[in-house]
Amino acid sequence: MSKLLIEKRGAVTLLTLNRPEVHNNVDDELACLLADAIIEFGHDDAQKVLVIAGAGGTTFCAGANLKGMRELFEHRHTGDAGPMGFCKLDPGKPTIAALNGNCWAGGVELAVWCDIRILDENAKMGLLNKRWGLPLADGGTQRLPRLLGYGNALYMIETGMEIEADRALAMGLVQEVVETGTALDRALALAAHIAGYPQGGIRADRKAALATIGMSLEDGLALEVELCHKPSVAPEAMAGMDSFAKGSRPEPPRQPARTRRSGRG
Repeated sequence: MSKLLIEKRGAVTLLTLNRPEVHNNVDDELACLLADAIIEFGHDDAQKVLVIAGAGGTTFCAGANLKGMRELFEHRHTGDAGPMGFCKLDPGKPTIAALNGNCWAGGVELAVWCDIRILDENAKMGLLNKRWGLPLADGGTQRLPRLLGYGNALYMIETGMEIEADRALAMGLVQEVVETGTALDRALALAAHIAGYPQGGIRADRKAALATIGMSLEDGLALEVELCHKPSVAPEAMAGMDSFAKGSRPEPPRQPARTRRSGRG
């Protein structure tokens, strides 16, 4: 059986890391499969949202295969995608991590590569690779500070602390904490909802939000004009405005009860 399971559910692509016997750690073969799948998803016009999960229900991803580190830095996608096969890629579409189990080391890097993270309430997260002196090589040093701020990012990076689900939510590391065993279902439900929206505006907003990190407000606003104004008057958006004028009010997705009770997210 393949080390990466690929399933298309309507307009949603589900990728499942399939090495549960080793906590879904990523070896060079899986890294190449993952890169190929992300690239294919980006090129497939029929697919709107990507969801990534782990097989086995215990661990989303334990990071890189520590017994094959040299191979991870020498495979055919290391240069264009990164050692674990994702960090330099951007499909240009929404991505969701279904953290249906513990998420460690490079697994955290994969999670923060995604736009949205949904975490099972019994799962833990942490950069446990610090115990062996391994640096982050798949975007963690760049994405964690942008996501969490320097204080929380360096706290995770320097201590290697294992973080409970509620702490991950409070830090902004994840967007929702859900009942154990439901992260994948929730991620797929959100993905289907997002896939049902007109995509032009979502993709323009996503690109502008990511591309303007580190820019001045003035430069960021200028890029927003470049990226987002044209989709605002495209036929897809005009059709949406017409449906609004005719009384259409689709229900938005609602946060799960646990996230609401926490007062966060």
